[in-house]
Amino acid sequence: MNLLKLPGVSAALLVLLLLAAWQATFMLAGAVAIASPSATFAYLAEHLPDLLPHVWATGQAFLYALVIAIAGGLLLGLVTGLSATAAETAEPLLLAANSIPKIALYPVVLLLFGIGLPAKVAFGAIHGVIPVAIFTMNAARGVPPVLLKTAAVLHLSPADRIRSILLPSALPEVLTGVRLGFSLTLIGTILGEMFGSQSGLGYLLMTSIGLQNTQIIMAVTVLLIAFAAIVSTALLAWERHLRLRR
Repeated sequence: MNLLKLPGVSAALLVLLLLAAWQATFMLAGAVAIASPSATFAYLAEHLPDLLPHVWATGQAFLYALVIAIAGGLLLGLVTGLSATAAETAEPLLLAANSIPKIALYPVVLLLFGIGLPAKVAFGAIHGVIPVAIFTMNAARGVPPVLLKTAAVLHLSPADRIRSILLPSALPEVLTGVRLGFSLTLIGTILGEMFGSQSGLGYLLMTSIGLQNTQIIMAVTVLLIAFAAIVSTALLAWERHLRLRR
């Protein structure tokens, strides 16, 4: 039996390799540049209650931003995907918008929303909405034409086409866009907290960088990686299940 094929074995080996690389980096660079794994986990065990208010602030902003990014991306992608002409027009515009460094838009976001929760939510949603829209649009364009012709024969409304044909057929590809949008929205929310917030894990990272507190930096990094890995793994498993069913 191949042990690497057992559930969880590959993930455990990957975690061990990452910890070994982390420890090796610590031994080469020293405590001034990076905290060791043992020191980081000891700090988390001792100070996790102190971090929870920042975790809550980030989680709240990220949840709002993710809902906006997914809802907006799905709506834009499905509407443009229903029409070949609309998709051909929208795709280069969306790709061009996605190539713009979002940090360049942050002064505009601050002017519109000010410093606080609305700015973090807006900046996070900006990062996630376009990838979700692009994947959703391409997934809608890939729906078998026979299904769309059947919908036209049955005189289904656009809403019925989306609910009965597009979503079931395109859901695996849409979920791929949601996974990417999830990651980018989290990045955008953290960046928003780093440059325009008084709370949250991004704010904590920024202040810790200024103080050269490597323990807090690595502790926050571990929390973010653990959260992103758990959710991404769950979404990937769901996506594989949908592809097998289809």
